[in-house]
This record gives sequence, C-alpha cells and structure tokens, in this order.
Amino acid sequence: MANGHADPGHHPALQHHFDSLEQQQDASTLGMWVFLATEVMFFGGLFMAYTLYRFWYPDGWAAASHHLNITLGAFNTAVLLGSSLTMALAVRAAQLGKRNAQVLFLLLTILLGLAFLGVKVVEYADKFEHHLVPGPNFAFEDPRYARAAQIFFSVYFAMTGMHAVHMVIGVGLLAWLTINALRSRYTAEWNTPVELVGLYWHFVDIIWIFLFPLLYLVGHH
Repeated sequence: MANGHADPGHHPALQHHFDSLEQQQDASTLGMWVFLATEVMFFGGLFMAYTLYRFWYPDGWAAASHHLNITLGAFNTAVLLGSSLTMALAVRAAQLGKRNAQVLFLLLTILLGLAFLGVKVVEYADKFEHHLVPGPNFAFEDPRYARAAQIFFSVYFAMTGMHAVHMVIGVGLLAWLTINALRSRYTAEWNTPVELVGLYWHFVDIIWIFLFPLLYLVGHH
C-alpha cells in the first residue's frame, strides 16, 4: 500500500485511511456507541420531563394512563423482544457467512418492526377518535384531571412519536442491509454494517422496554 502497488489481500470494503478491517470495525463500533450516547441524552430529556410531570400530577397521570390499551402495548413489547432475537440471529448469520439465513432473519426483523408500527397507527387513530390528542379539540371526561391529562398525552405522543421515528429509520436501514445481503456484500470476513444496525435496533427496543411500563402501567400498579 505504501509503495503505491495494490495489495492483493486488500478487501473492497476497507477504506483507505484504515490499515485493516479490524481497525475499521473498531472505529465504526466506537462511532456507533458515541451516537447512541447522544441518543441516550436526547431521550433522557424526555424521561426527565415525564418524571417531573408525573410527580406534579400523580392522580391525573394515572387517570390519563387508563386510556392506553395495555393489551396492545404488551403485544408490541413482545413484538420488539422477538425482533431483537431475529436481529441478533441476523448478526450471527452474517458473522458465519450464511447469506440465506442472514436475509431470512433481516426480513423477519423488518416484518416485526412493521407490525409494531401498525399497532401504533391503530393506537394513534383511537386517540384522535376520542379527542385525546393535545390541542383545541382535546376532551377528557373528568374535568379535574383535564389539564394533567393533556400534559400526559403531550408527553405520550412526544415519547412514542420519537420512538416510532427511530423505528421507521431502523426499518429503512434493515431494508438496505437486506438488499446488500442479497448481493452477498456481507461475509464472515466483513459484516460491520449488520453489527452496527443491530446495535441501533437493540437500543430502540430498550427504549420501548422503558416506555411501556412508564406510560401504560401508571394507573395499574
């Protein structure tokens, strides 16, 4: 490389500023962890807002939480846990160089992600139908908790909405991985993109693991 001649062992995925695929993977993984750290700080602000308002309006918070569908929330939790499993299996298949298994598990992860988003659409539609979307048309049956309930649903839509945006991005990344996997881009020697998207997907799943009990189970403990 240094004398200008091509290295017969040079991998096409290796960028010119790295000495080896291992070094490139370490740098890429570090970059992803730094990105996820910024995501933790972003969601941390939302969790802090949730904590403060729940402390200030405990009764109203519980009353509003009763309007969330625990069954759908629990179903989505199971769906995301399943998607974490299929994502881990996709990463393992990539590490072993098993192209067909990798494609299969990536597609299953996409289907589970779309199922999650479909359930959120159903839940959001229900909130619009019952005028539980913050704004001029917001209506809550108990006037004592109307103000607190509107704050609750503001936080609910902010947290679940941002989570859904991350899910949409994740599905898009998985689709990109699937196309590349079909083209045999990922092998046992190089599969860094699959591992990095796997980290991102697991992070999004973990966020939901916190959102489900904090939002859906407030008035049911």
